[in-house]
Amino acid sequence: MSAPSIPRPLPSLEGEAARYWRSLQEGRIELPYCRPCRRPIFPPRPFCPRCHREGLLWEEVSPTGRVYTYSVVHRATHPWFADKVPYVYALVELDGGLRLPTMIIDPPESVAIGRRVEPVFEKVGEETTLLFFRLVDS
Repeated sequence: MSAPSIPRPLPSLEGEAARYWRSLQEGRIELPYCRPCRRPIFPPRPFCPRCHREGLLWEEVSPTGRVYTYSVVHRATHPWFADKVPYVYALVELDGGLRLPTMIIDPPESVAIGRRVEPVFEKVGEETTLLFFRLVDS
């Protein structure tokens, strides 16, 4: 099938999340971290949503984890995805406990809660890299 003529929706690479997007370009996941709450913050923001502390530190987080929950999308939410359905939209729990919304690139019938996953960094332009996950055979 040919590529859609509608441009792919892409994130803004500016603001609080700029450092996160740069880390993806380098093949790693870096997020702001609140030391008092002992947790990474996603999506990136200038304060901890739990204790409201500002001045968070940025740290690299584990890129591997498990499928926490997922849904198989059968109806595209944007015209660019029309020829991609069905696809798996998931919440992945990284080994450090953080849960990230993402897409699993494996066929929907192979995805299950608890399955191990690893990151896939997809370059979609000179400045943009997107984070997806794939199942790890166990």
